[in-house]
Amino acid sequence: MRGTWSQIIMKSIKMDRRKFIRNSSRLAMAGLAAPLILRTNLFGAEAANNKLNIACIGLGGQMQGLIEDVLLFGQNIVALCDVDSAQIEKTRKRFPEKLGNTKAYKDYRELFAQEKSLDAVVIATPDHWHATICAAAMHAGKNVYCEKPLAHTVGEARRLREISRATGVVTQTGNQGSASSNFRRSMELVRAGVLGEVTDVYAWHPKHGWPHSESRPATPDAIPETLDWDMWLGPAPERPYSKGIYHPAQWRGWYDFGGGSLADFCCHSFSMPVRSLRLDYPEKIEISGTGMGMESFPTKCKVDFSFPAKDGRGPVSIHFITGGDLPPSEATVGMAETFGNVRETGCLMVGSNGTLAAGLWNNECFVRLKGDKEFRAASDHPALDGVPKSLPRAPRERHMLEFIEACKGQGTTFSPFEIGGHVTEIGAAGLVALRSGRSIDWKGSSMKVPGLAEASKFIKPQHRKTWGV
Repeated sequence: MRGTWSQIIMKSIKMDRRKFIRNSSRLAMAGLAAPLILRTNLFGAEAANNKLNIACIGLGGQMQGLIEDVLLFGQNIVALCDVDSAQIEKTRKRFPEKLGNTKAYKDYRELFAQEKSLDAVVIATPDHWHATICAAAMHAGKNVYCEKPLAHTVGEARRLREISRATGVVTQTGNQGSASSNFRRSMELVRAGVLGEVTDVYAWHPKHGWPHSESRPATPDAIPETLDWDMWLGPAPERPYSKGIYHPAQWRGWYDFGGGSLADFCCHSFSMPVRSLRLDYPEKIEISGTGMGMESFPTKCKVDFSFPAKDGRGPVSIHFITGGDLPPSEATVGMAETFGNVRETGCLMVGSNGTLAAGLWNNECFVRLKGDKEFRAASDHPALDGVPKSLPRAPRERHMLEFIEACKGQGTTFSPFEIGGHVTEIGAAGLVALRSGRSIDWKGSSMKVPGLAEASKFIKPQHRKTWGV
């Protein structure tokens, strides 16, 4: 299958890729209970025709694409919420006809108290706020769409899964690649045994622009008049404001607020492999890299997650690589022949009978079986024609639309908090190792690192003030 990368991708992916990547710049698993999906307050024969009343919380760059989707699909945005009034004004100006007079809030608690007609909330705050606001929304009976990673820590992700089961609201984790038909086709192929016994998964990410391998500035700066810095910190430890270091857009590099590339992309690149192989928890996490041991994410690192054999499947390793390095050449055989080079991002599932290239967002499906010289789009590979479709497809391959329809009782979401929370837990366990500065054994069910009691502060950190989940 020769041709330029753009020609290949346009042939194999039906979704609007430009829109998807802009929106992303954010099982049914054996042994895991699925959440109860309810229609909340949109019951009745006319439910499918009603518009949801939605609040948007956290108005940075990621939310702008989510707002576009909500409006595109004809729903009502009745409230905007951000701790920086400048973000609110930018959003109003960007959507003047629809949002110019929309009610605005600084504090999500006031929003929930005042907006009694809310059906759902969309959350795209920095990571350290995700769990607290998600929990409050679910307890208030609101359906919730939250950007990935679903939570900042293992303990928070576990708690959100529990709350989602207890409340039964509709939830969707914002790993948009899950809506692509290629994601779901990949799951069908892997579960059908097309790749044989899968032993290794490689997910890699290039150098990033967030602060890395550094400590916080020593000298504070004046807080902008539009920003409530104390509220922005929320559950995170207190620290002085520094211009251009945290807000806006740079927070992900700091462990108190985000988890670098691993937190950013685990819910994309790990999702399909974890679900396809029904991976539970890794038993060992090994780390290496450059610039580790600081309060910001490393300049480059490799995190290896080792999953034990289970239910007739052999052991599996997920190798996460970030900072510019690529997988070993034996894993990428056929990529240069197909795509012209080994791309700077990707996800490969390597099995005894072949390799599947899923892309970092898991929204691609190229397969190279034993004997093939190149990868071929799954839809063009004759050996795969007999594998039946067994998973539902998202409406128009749009993640937000799937959430909206589920809120109206039309189908269910494909990445509810039960599933998104589990994938988030795996990535967050890798951050426990990175923040501890050492490779670890991991007891996922009990959320513990044997022999390393000090790791508990990274698993279930104490929240500042009264914030918590």
